[in-house]
Amino acid sequence: MGIKENLIRLRKEIPESVKLVAVSKTKSVETIMEAYHEGQRIFGENKVQELVEKQAQMPADIRWHFIGHLQTNKVKMLVPVVSMIEAVDSLKLLRNIDKEAQKIKRRVPCLLQFHIAEEDTKFGLDMAEADAMLKQINMAEMTGVQIAGVMGMATYTENEQQVSREFAHLHQIFDDLKTRYFADDPAFGEISMGMSGDYQIAIAQGSTMVRIGSLIFGERNYP
Repeated sequence: MGIKENLIRLRKEIPESVKLVAVSKTKSVETIMEAYHEGQRIFGENKVQELVEKQAQMPADIRWHFIGHLQTNKVKMLVPVVSMIEAVDSLKLLRNIDKEAQKIKRRVPCLLQFHIAEEDTKFGLDMAEADAMLKQINMAEMTGVQIAGVMGMATYTENEQQVSREFAHLHQIFDDLKTRYFADDPAFGEISMGMSGDYQIAIAQGSTMVRIGSLIFGERNYP
């Protein structure tokens, strides 16, 4: 099936309340434009240079999400063009985004990335680290960032019960943070979890945003 048919099928399966981030990393502008012409407006990239180059060539109403591990030395390049940074995993990174966004009078929505997988290959905070981070910052002064929710990746496994448990854990983290730090902040509302192999489990566990690549575009193109 082509990109059009893939998007039609996915939209039938994904509730309207759940945002679909089309993971377009390694895909050409021409390929991404096929999805754009079918109404897709949110795209996810995991390399800063690739996102910046594509953003410059493509329609201005696209909302670009950065979904990879972000190095602080790339923040300045990313902040002017990104719509959301989904993977903030340290106070240093959050402060850096805030500093660069304030310079250009932007407020960049960010998600706190949590390590929920039972494996060591994923980046992310644990609850103790998130507590320490949020207690150190004064959000009223951080006018360049908007903490909009949480993000996490489950273990790459065929054990659906384990994946479901990990997603449920992220939802619990979201609820805890909402209660303790963001009760009066309506912008804190996103739970970004679920990819091509497990998005249905994620949605069942309360995901508000899924990141899907291969089910839209086919397998990745590696240079």
